[in-house]
Amino acid sequence: MKTEPFKPPRYLPFGDSALLVEFGDTISLEINSKVIALNEAILKTKIDGVEELVPTYRSLLACYNPLKTTYKQLVFQVQNLESALSHMTAKASVRRVTIPVVYGGEYGPDLAQVAKLHDLNEKQVVRLHSEREYRVYMIGFVAGFPYLGEVPDEIATPRLETPKLKVPAGSVGIAEKQTGIYPCEAPSGWHVIGRTPLKLFNPLLQPPALLKPGDTVKFKPITEEEYRIIEKTAQKGEHALLSKE
Repeated sequence: MKTEPFKPPRYLPFGDSALLVEFGDTISLEINSKVIALNEAILKTKIDGVEELVPTYRSLLACYNPLKTTYKQLVFQVQNLESALSHMTAKASVRRVTIPVVYGGEYGPDLAQVAKLHDLNEKQVVRLHSEREYRVYMIGFVAGFPYLGEVPDEIATPRLETPKLKVPAGSVGIAEKQTGIYPCEAPSGWHVIGRTPLKLFNPLLQPPALLKPGDTVKFKPITEEEYRIIEKTAQKGEHALLSKE
Protein backbone atom coordinates (compact mmCIF):
# COMPACT_ATOMS: atom_id res chain seq x y z
CA MET A 1 0.00 0.00 0.00
CA LYS A 2 1.24 3.50 -0.78
CA THR A 3 1.36 6.10 1.96
CA GLU A 4 1.75 9.84 1.74
CA PRO A 5 2.03 12.77 4.19
CA PHE A 6 -1.31 14.11 5.38
CA LYS A 7 -2.69 16.91 3.23
CA PRO A 8 -5.88 18.88 3.88
CA PRO A 9 -8.68 17.66 1.60
CA ARG A 10 -9.69 19.73 -1.43
CA TYR A 11 -13.30 20.93 -1.68
CA LEU A 12 -14.42 21.31 -5.29
CA PRO A 13 -17.75 21.98 -7.03
CA PHE A 14 -18.86 19.09 -9.25
CA GLY A 15 -21.48 20.37 -11.66
CA ASP A 16 -24.22 22.56 -10.22
CA SER A 17 -25.46 20.21 -7.49
CA ALA A 18 -22.55 18.21 -6.10
CA LEU A 19 -19.51 18.67 -3.87
CA LEU A 20 -16.32 16.68 -4.42
CA VAL A 21 -14.00 16.18 -1.43
CA GLU A 22 -10.56 14.93 -2.55
CA PHE A 23 -8.24 13.43 0.07
CA GLY A 24 -5.33 12.54 -2.22
CA ASP A 25 -4.32 11.20 -5.60
CA THR A 26 -3.04 7.67 -4.86
CA ILE A 27 -4.49 4.27 -3.94
CA SER A 28 -3.88 4.32 -0.21
CA LEU A 29 -5.45 2.60 2.79
CA GLU A 30 -5.05 5.78 4.85
CA ILE A 31 -6.73 7.97 2.24
CA ASN A 32 -9.55 5.52 1.60
CA SER A 33 -10.18 5.18 5.35
CA LYS A 34 -10.67 8.94 5.57
CA VAL A 35 -13.09 8.86 2.64
CA ILE A 36 -15.19 6.12 4.21
CA ALA A 37 -15.14 7.70 7.68
CA LEU A 38 -16.40 11.03 6.30
CA ASN A 39 -19.04 9.18 4.26
CA GLU A 40 -20.31 7.45 7.42
CA ALA A 41 -20.22 10.70 9.40
CA ILE A 42 -22.37 12.50 6.82
CA LEU A 43 -24.83 9.60 6.74
CA LYS A 44 -25.07 9.63 10.53
CA THR A 45 -25.48 13.41 10.71
CA LYS A 46 -28.13 13.41 7.95
CA ILE A 47 -27.16 16.79 6.51
CA ASP A 48 -30.24 18.44 5.06
CA GLY A 49 -30.23 18.47 1.26
CA VAL A 50 -27.68 15.68 0.73
CA GLU A 51 -29.35 13.11 -1.52
CA GLU A 52 -26.53 10.75 -2.48
CA LEU A 53 -22.97 9.96 -1.41
CA VAL A 54 -20.44 8.23 -3.69
CA PRO A 55 -17.21 7.15 -1.95
CA THR A 56 -14.27 6.25 -4.21
CA TYR A 57 -10.62 5.27 -3.74
CA ARG A 58 -9.57 8.80 -2.85
CA SER A 59 -12.59 11.11 -2.85
CA LEU A 60 -16.18 11.52 -1.74
CA LEU A 61 -18.89 12.93 -3.98
CA ALA A 62 -21.86 14.49 -2.19
CA CYS A 63 -24.87 15.17 -4.42
CA TYR A 64 -27.30 17.69 -2.99
CA ASN A 65 -30.65 19.33 -3.69
CA PRO A 66 -29.97 23.04 -4.44
CA LEU A 67 -33.51 23.87 -3.26
CA LYS A 68 -32.60 22.66 0.23
CA THR A 69 -29.00 23.80 0.63
CA THR A 70 -26.29 25.75 -1.17
CA TYR A 71 -22.78 24.76 -2.16
CA LYS A 72 -21.26 27.11 0.44
CA GLN A 73 -23.53 25.84 3.19
CA LEU A 74 -22.67 22.23 2.36
CA VAL A 75 -18.93 22.93 2.29
CA PHE A 76 -19.18 24.60 5.71
CA GLN A 77 -21.07 21.64 7.22
CA VAL A 78 -18.83 18.97 5.69
CA GLN A 79 -15.65 20.83 6.68
CA ASN A 80 -16.87 20.96 10.27
CA LEU A 81 -17.51 17.22 10.23
CA GLU A 82 -14.17 16.44 8.59
CA SER A 83 -12.19 18.55 11.03
CA ALA A 84 -13.92 16.86 13.96
CA LEU A 85 -12.90 13.42 12.77
CA SER A 86 -9.38 13.47 14.18
CA HIS A 87 -9.33 9.65 14.20
CA MET A 88 -11.39 8.92 11.11
CA THR A 89 -9.89 5.48 10.49
CA ALA A 90 -11.23 4.31 13.86
CA LYS A 91 -14.73 5.44 12.99
CA ALA A 92 -15.27 3.13 10.06
CA SER A 93 -16.93 -0.22 10.74
CA VAL A 94 -15.30 -3.30 9.22
CA ARG A 95 -16.89 -6.52 8.00
CA ARG A 96 -14.90 -9.55 6.90
CA VAL A 97 -16.63 -11.41 4.09
CA THR A 98 -15.69 -14.82 2.69
CA ILE A 99 -16.23 -15.26 -1.06
CA PRO A 100 -16.14 -18.87 -2.34
CA VAL A 101 -14.56 -19.22 -5.79
CA VAL A 102 -14.00 -21.97 -8.34
CA TYR A 103 -10.69 -21.18 -10.04
CA GLY A 104 -9.71 -22.09 -13.60
CA GLY A 105 -11.40 -24.12 -16.31
CA GLU A 106 -14.61 -22.71 -17.72
CA TYR A 107 -15.00 -20.67 -14.54
CA GLY A 108 -11.62 -18.95 -14.88
CA PRO A 109 -10.61 -19.05 -18.55
CA ASP A 110 -7.66 -16.67 -18.10
CA LEU A 111 -6.02 -18.45 -15.15
CA ALA A 112 -3.58 -20.32 -17.37
CA GLN A 113 -2.57 -17.11 -19.14
CA VAL A 114 -1.99 -15.28 -15.84
CA ALA A 115 0.16 -18.17 -14.63
CA LYS A 116 2.18 -18.18 -17.85
CA LEU A 117 2.74 -14.41 -17.75
CA HIS A 118 4.30 -14.70 -14.30
CA ASP A 119 6.16 -17.99 -14.82
CA LEU A 120 3.95 -19.70 -12.26
CA ASN A 121 1.65 -22.71 -12.30
CA GLU A 122 -2.10 -22.37 -11.81
CA LYS A 123 -2.05 -23.67 -8.23
CA GLN A 124 0.49 -20.99 -7.29
CA VAL A 125 -1.71 -18.25 -8.75
CA VAL A 126 -4.73 -19.56 -6.84
CA ARG A 127 -2.75 -19.71 -3.61
CA LEU A 128 -1.39 -16.19 -4.01
CA HIS A 129 -4.80 -14.77 -4.88
CA SER A 130 -6.72 -16.54 -2.12
CA GLU A 131 -4.30 -16.28 0.79
CA ARG A 132 -4.55 -12.48 1.04
CA GLU A 133 -7.31 -10.33 2.56
CA TYR A 134 -8.52 -7.53 0.31
CA ARG A 135 -10.07 -4.19 1.13
CA VAL A 136 -13.18 -3.03 -0.71
CA TYR A 137 -11.97 0.40 -1.82
CA MET A 138 -15.08 1.37 -3.74
CA ILE A 139 -18.18 0.11 -5.55
CA GLY A 140 -18.61 1.12 -9.18
CA PHE A 141 -18.61 0.31 -12.93
CA VAL A 142 -21.88 -1.64 -12.54
CA ALA A 143 -24.15 -1.92 -9.49
CA GLY A 144 -22.43 -3.90 -6.75
CA PHE A 145 -19.02 -4.28 -8.46
CA PRO A 146 -16.30 -4.16 -5.76
CA TYR A 147 -12.84 -2.79 -6.53
CA LEU A 148 -10.51 -4.79 -4.25
CA GLY A 149 -6.87 -4.28 -3.51
CA GLU A 150 -4.18 -5.05 -3.65
CA VAL A 151 -3.13 -8.37 -5.19
CA PRO A 152 0.41 -9.66 -4.55
CA ASP A 153 3.02 -8.26 -6.93
CA GLU A 154 3.66 -11.80 -8.19
CA ILE A 155 0.24 -11.92 -9.91
CA ALA A 156 -0.41 -8.25 -10.73
CA THR A 157 -1.49 -8.50 -14.38
CA PRO A 158 -2.16 -5.86 -17.06
CA ARG A 159 -5.62 -5.52 -18.54
CA LEU A 160 -6.49 -7.52 -21.62
CA GLU A 161 -5.33 -5.97 -24.89
CA THR A 162 -8.76 -6.76 -26.36
CA PRO A 163 -11.66 -6.58 -23.85
CA LYS A 164 -14.24 -9.36 -23.83
CA LEU A 165 -17.76 -8.47 -24.89
CA LYS A 166 -19.15 -10.21 -21.82
CA VAL A 167 -18.21 -12.37 -18.84
CA PRO A 168 -20.68 -14.29 -16.61
CA ALA A 169 -22.03 -12.91 -13.34
CA GLY A 170 -19.75 -13.86 -10.46
CA SER A 171 -16.55 -13.72 -12.54
CA VAL A 172 -13.45 -12.86 -10.50
CA GLY A 173 -10.82 -10.90 -12.36
CA ILE A 174 -7.44 -9.21 -12.03
CA ALA A 175 -6.38 -5.88 -13.54
CA GLU A 176 -2.98 -4.52 -12.53
CA LYS A 177 -2.94 -4.55 -8.69
CA GLN A 178 -6.72 -4.74 -8.42
CA THR A 179 -9.06 -7.69 -8.24
CA GLY A 180 -12.83 -7.54 -8.56
CA ILE A 181 -16.06 -9.51 -8.91
CA TYR A 182 -18.67 -9.00 -11.64
CA PRO A 183 -22.16 -8.94 -10.07
CA CYS A 184 -23.83 -9.40 -13.47
CA GLU A 185 -22.95 -10.34 -17.02
CA ALA A 186 -20.89 -7.46 -18.41
CA PRO A 187 -18.03 -6.49 -20.74
CA SER A 188 -14.58 -6.98 -19.23
CA GLY A 189 -11.00 -5.97 -19.85
CA TRP A 190 -9.80 -7.93 -16.81
CA HIS A 191 -8.22 -11.40 -16.72
CA VAL A 192 -10.90 -13.72 -15.33
CA ILE A 193 -9.37 -16.40 -13.11
CA GLY A 194 -12.46 -17.79 -11.32
CA ARG A 195 -16.13 -17.43 -10.49
CA THR A 196 -18.23 -17.22 -7.35
CA PRO A 197 -21.79 -18.58 -7.05
CA LEU A 198 -22.75 -15.74 -4.71
CA LYS A 199 -25.06 -12.97 -5.86
CA LEU A 200 -23.32 -9.65 -5.26
CA PHE A 201 -26.32 -7.49 -6.07
CA ASN A 202 -30.04 -8.04 -5.47
CA PRO A 203 -32.32 -4.98 -5.84
CA LEU A 204 -34.97 -6.72 -3.74
CA LEU A 205 -32.74 -6.75 -0.65
CA GLN A 206 -31.73 -3.90 1.63
CA PRO A 207 -28.92 -3.14 1.18
CA PRO A 208 -28.97 -4.50 -2.37
CA ALA A 209 -25.16 -4.90 -2.62
CA LEU A 210 -23.42 -7.71 -0.76
CA LEU A 211 -20.26 -5.64 -0.21
CA LYS A 212 -19.64 -2.05 0.78
CA PRO A 213 -16.56 0.21 0.89
CA GLY A 214 -14.40 -0.60 3.92
CA ASP A 215 -15.26 -4.31 3.98
CA THR A 216 -12.51 -6.92 3.92
CA VAL A 217 -12.79 -9.84 1.48
CA LYS A 218 -11.13 -13.24 1.66
CA PHE A 219 -11.46 -15.62 -1.29
CA LYS A 220 -11.99 -19.31 -0.52
CA PRO A 221 -11.19 -21.89 -3.22
CA ILE A 222 -14.03 -24.42 -3.71
CA THR A 223 -14.85 -27.33 -6.01
CA GLU A 224 -17.38 -27.35 -8.85
CA GLU A 225 -19.68 -29.51 -6.71
CA GLU A 226 -19.54 -26.98 -3.87
CA TYR A 227 -20.20 -24.23 -6.40
CA ARG A 228 -23.43 -25.88 -7.53
CA ILE A 229 -24.63 -26.39 -3.96
CA ILE A 230 -23.99 -22.75 -3.02
CA GLU A 231 -25.52 -21.58 -6.30
CA LYS A 232 -28.82 -23.25 -5.42
CA THR A 233 -28.87 -21.38 -2.10
CA ALA A 234 -28.04 -18.09 -3.81
CA GLN A 235 -30.92 -18.55 -6.25
CA LYS A 236 -33.33 -18.18 -3.34
CA GLY A 237 -32.57 -14.47 -3.45
CA GLU A 238 -30.45 -14.26 -0.33
CA HIS A 239 -26.90 -13.06 0.20
CA ALA A 240 -25.51 -16.51 0.92
CA LEU A 241 -22.44 -17.27 3.00
CA LEU A 242 -21.95 -13.78 4.36
CA SER A 243 -19.32 -14.06 7.07
CA LYS A 244 -18.67 -10.99 9.15
CA GLU A 245 -16.70 -10.06 12.25
